[in-house]
Amino acid sequence: MDSADDLVRRIRLGEDSELELKRVLLAGARVAAPGRNDLADELAAFANGRGGTLVLGIDDKTREILGLPLEHLDAVETWVRDICSDSVKPSIDAMIRKLELPDSTGRLMPVIRVDVARSLFVHRSPGGYFRRLGSSKREMPPDVLARLFQERSQSRVIRFDESPVPGTSPAGLDLQLGRRFMRDGAEPSDASLRKLRIVSDDDDGVPRMTVTGVLLCTQDPQRWMPHAQIQAVSYAGDRKDVNYQSDARDLDGPLDAQVMEALHFVRRNMRVQATKTTARVEHAQYSERAIFEALVNAVAHRDYSMAGARVRLHMFADRIELHVPGGLANTLTPDSMPFRQYNRNELIVSLLARCPVSGDEGLGRSYLMDRRGDGVPIIMAESEKLSGRVPEYSVIDDSELKLVIWAANGRSEMPEDGA
Repeated sequence: MDSADDLVRRIRLGEDSELELKRVLLAGARVAAPGRNDLADELAAFANGRGGTLVLGIDDKTREILGLPLEHLDAVETWVRDICSDSVKPSIDAMIRKLELPDSTGRLMPVIRVDVARSLFVHRSPGGYFRRLGSSKREMPPDVLARLFQERSQSRVIRFDESPVPGTSPAGLDLQLGRRFMRDGAEPSDASLRKLRIVSDDDDGVPRMTVTGVLLCTQDPQRWMPHAQIQAVSYAGDRKDVNYQSDARDLDGPLDAQVMEALHFVRRNMRVQATKTTARVEHAQYSERAIFEALVNAVAHRDYSMAGARVRLHMFADRIELHVPGGLANTLTPDSMPFRQYNRNELIVSLLARCPVSGDEGLGRSYLMDRRGDGVPIIMAESEKLSGRVPEYSVIDDSELKLVIWAANGRSEMPEDGA
């Protein structure tokens, strides 16, 4: 239904598994019908299935194109956008468009078209968990819901980081980013991209970028996965207080770029411990090597199936807190992390091990990751050596890993501007 003519022809045939029509009744600028919850259920049903299109301004019984008042078109669009964002969990990233369609007399009438793609996630709306069957939505029975969760979660046979991302195309890959994963810097080909599982076919046989392909081989992964970023905030004191927020950034881009930007954020906001004997001697507040390892682990092992959850890096006067979406897998515990290894995202880890680190960073590593599992021991040893306190890992609500790295003790001076 790329053209208006195609859409009009589909409307004349009526609703089906991929098309929903809704008449809109207004009370002033407020939408009186359809109900907010009902529309949320319809949109979630599309996202939980193969996707579909909703058109507002059409009588679903007569299939007559009634249109929407032009002066209230923006209000209706905002209403739909709010439903996608607030009434469905996780929120739906729908494409909302205004267009004109001819009514029975040929007069062009404003309508709103909402396209919902098949989602990576399972969505809950006010009425429960719905899927689309023919021209209507149906609440999913427990066995069907369990299978859907399995298909779209990390427990599936094909891991989540290997899942095709709806709405993407191999044409969206940045070849320069992809080239670093090829042997001897060879030009990426369809065959090599598929072998690396950067590209894979979806259920309909359409080639798509995988989650890993989006995260490591595009300049703007957040276009498809808005939650795949690091939220970095620095506070002047020892608690979260917006009045003492000294720096804040949302760090986007490919995962390796996020790691380096986050490390530079820490460097920029790190205090300098200064001691004076015969000459001034400066000591870092944190081990940059430990911070680097913690950041790499965060982007490599976080749960990307948790839509809306971001890695959060919070700097305080006495510590750094790193919050990573996703609980610990299997029998792994905070106490056993220095001694055991588990990769939630095997494909992401394997490709990060091919991402080079600039030699002038002074991090003692040529690539972002190695496969030996040295990250956590390095974080623990380097940080304790500097601060005298062992970093603390904890799990919050079985859904988030929290790491606290303590700052070195002593008198502190802020670095000069531009440091």
